[in-house]
Amino acid sequence: MMRSLYSGVAGLKTHQTKMDVIGNNISNVNTVGFKSSQVLFKDVLYQTTQSSTGATSTSGGTNAKQIGLGTGVATVSVSQTSGSAQSTNNPYDLMINGSSFFIVNRGGSNYFTKVGAFKTDDAGNLVTGNGDLVMGWQVDPDNPTQIKRDSVSALRPEQESNQTAAPEMTSKTYMHGNIASVDERLQTAEGVVTTVPIYDNLGYSYTVKFKITQDPNAENGYRLDIDSIKDSNNINILENGYNYKFVRKEKTLNNGTGNYEETGNVIDTDNYFTFDKDTGNFVGFNTAYDQGLFGLEITPASADKGDVFRDMSAQNETEKIKFIEVDLSNLTMYSTKGGECNVQTVRGGVDMTGQGRRVGSLTDVSIDTQGKMFGVYDNGVTKLLGQIAVAKFVNPAGLEAVGDSLYRETQASGTFDGIGTDIGNTGETMTQGVIEMSNVDLSQEFTEMIVTQRGFQANSRIITVSDTLIEELVNLKR
Repeated sequence: MMRSLYSGVAGLKTHQTKMDVIGNNISNVNTVGFKSSQVLFKDVLYQTTQSSTGATSTSGGTNAKQIGLGTGVATVSVSQTSGSAQSTNNPYDLMINGSSFFIVNRGGSNYFTKVGAFKTDDAGNLVTGNGDLVMGWQVDPDNPTQIKRDSVSALRPEQESNQTAAPEMTSKTYMHGNIASVDERLQTAEGVVTTVPIYDNLGYSYTVKFKITQDPNAENGYRLDIDSIKDSNNINILENGYNYKFVRKEKTLNNGTGNYEETGNVIDTDNYFTFDKDTGNFVGFNTAYDQGLFGLEITPASADKGDVFRDMSAQNETEKIKFIEVDLSNLTMYSTKGGECNVQTVRGGVDMTGQGRRVGSLTDVSIDTQGKMFGVYDNGVTKLLGQIAVAKFVNPAGLEAVGDSLYRETQASGTFDGIGTDIGNTGETMTQGVIEMSNVDLSQEFTEMIVTQRGFQANSRIITVSDTLIEELVNLKR
């Protein structure tokens, strides 16, 4: 009789535990990244009143007689199914499409979360809503286009050094179009004018003005002059202590190959040169230069002026660009209807390199499906800023929840190696601008609530009926 009372009490406690879990699930139906839990029951101790016996030659065997003592909680398991995706358009909101976890650091200890609702703090650190540091890998200092995958560290996409992108000196230009010999402007001092903007190695802009005229010293020649180079204030740099001129790289004929090869020497040609209007070859130069590759060299006139028209980014001194390439190989000299020249000069080479750029300011951060963060700058530069690492566990259900949507590793989950995993190696992806919502299924939870309520009522009836029976026994004494 007393056993049934305690079985009923055990049933009440177990169903109350299940109701507590259901209540927690429902209360977190809108919690970002929440994973619902389920309770599984088990039977507990049994009282054996008669042990089982085997068959003999004179009698058959009997089964054991056992009376159960109620139920208990077998496990509270966490569902690892993904919640629905909610679009936020916040560049730092991320969702992992898979079972991996973000790695965050609080007080020097690493924790794990499915909540990808991140932001940046005043120091440019990528943090959670609670200020926990988001961990990942940094850019390789020896190769800024690659990630160095070692122990995870705090990511700082908007730190001071990432707020700007370095300028780049213009290293190439090219001319294209047609020089029409009947164009009357070729006979004037003003000539046919073409301009091109350029940048120095500090990011300041200038405008180079070229002009093409009939060469008075060559009957069949045209003359290309550097008419002026002016800064953004429309002041000629000659007045600011700089000189300019055309130069060309020396080439000599290699008798072994029959080709003209560069010697490394640079030959001055003054601030103009002439090319033959009939052949298109440059007057006085060998055939190695018939394709029209020259350089515009700008140098300081005195030691107190900075050498701002020299590319200082190369590590090797001999590789540092000392002049701006001027490619004339795309110019033509055809007779055209209308008889006007239409020459244009373009910043950068025909391969779209060497354009140069001003200093850039960070305008946006883009995160790709592998968690790589790229800074987008208003001067056209895109720069790698780091990569978000993830943690992968053999048994993610074995992680221990510590609150604030954080988990920590246990022996059941498997250990974290401190390095993390590239999500691209797991077959999973990250999605920018969305967050993972709760995976709670309300219809399932309410159904479980009804079943739990009925189970609780049934167990309460065990207690009341057992009490009635005990009351009858007590009344036998009357």
